Amino acid sequence: MLSWLTFALMTVISWGLYGAFLHTGQMGMADPVNGRYKAFLFVGLAYFLTAVLAPLVVLKLQGATWSFPVRGALWSLIAGVVGATGAFCVLLAFGAKGSPPVVMSIVFGGAPLVNALYSLALHPPAGGWGSIRWQFYAGLLLAALGGCLVTLYNPGPESAPKPAVHSADEHS
Repeated sequence: MLSWLTFALMTVISWGLYGAFLHTGQMGMADPVNGRYKAFLFVGLAYFLTAVLAPLVVLKLQGATWSFPVRGALWSLIAGVVGATGAFCVLLAFGAKGSPPVVMSIVFGGAPLVNALYSLALHPPAGGWGSIRWQFYAGLLLAALGGCLVTLYNPGPESAPKPAVHSADEHS
């Protein structure tokens, strides 16, 4: 049986590859103006195959009821819109000349911060805000710092040092 950690790590791998694959798809459309929208259209098709057909099959196989409470359906729909908006904004960032390693470093460095702060706002600590241990704040700071450092010092081809050019006089 796979544990939650295995699934979490599978998500890390999937989402870690997402930006690079999305950029490759955008570039593969060979359309500098509309390539990102064409790529996003196929992302939507993939979402349909993965997020509509697969759960329908699983629900059918497990004999699930077909009742969908409004609150659960609404929040799930909002989550889907938020996720799809994020995916679309990634493409817009690429279209605005953001490189995949930099864009995705910002996204994956910033998303845990947003999640942690939203979760705290939604479920404040029982002992009040003063009961939060310093390690939590250090973790937020380190996550932000890590995202910044990966973004600023990305070893991609655009930041690779240029080879030195030697003249014939230097070798004599």
